[in-house]
Amino acid sequence: MLPTDMMTVGELSQRSGFAASALRFYEQQGLLTATRTSGGQRRYERHVLRRLAFIRAATAVGLSLDEVRETLSTLPESRTPTKADWSAISRRWRGRLDDEIAALVALRDGLNSCIGCGCLSLRSCRISNPHDRIAELGPGARALPAALRRTRNPLDRCGQPVR
Repeated sequence: MLPTDMMTVGELSQRSGFAASALRFYEQQGLLTATRTSGGQRRYERHVLRRLAFIRAATAVGLSLDEVRETLSTLPESRTPTKADWSAISRRWRGRLDDEIAALVALRDGLNSCIGCGCLSLRSCRISNPHDRIAELGPGARALPAALRRTRNPLDRCGQPVR
């Protein structure tokens, strides 16, 4: 690898669209690796851009940083991941994403029928919960499909805490 293949935090930030603080956070979380110059400055290999694109896509569809970290740990550190590496990840996540899509469709269709029905009746409303009977089913929004009830990482898409 040539020294010109290495990118500074600023270069990586500009090229990837992630804030420099997000890059440092992802490094702390074990999602990225950087080398240090003799002066202590971070340098990233160019293939980190692919990892960042993956992180952006994965978090955009609702995957947690823990899931992203676990998946990225299966990729080689010593070389740029190949198409076969990414295909293996895609196959592993297909079922998870299909479940999430089905849950979102169920939510969309349920909201549409409820909001669109015009019944305005709490006796027949699907989301009515008199006397908090749903509490017996456990914590959280129990009327939502299970895939949408998973705890999300309380970080925004840049990896910063949501306030």
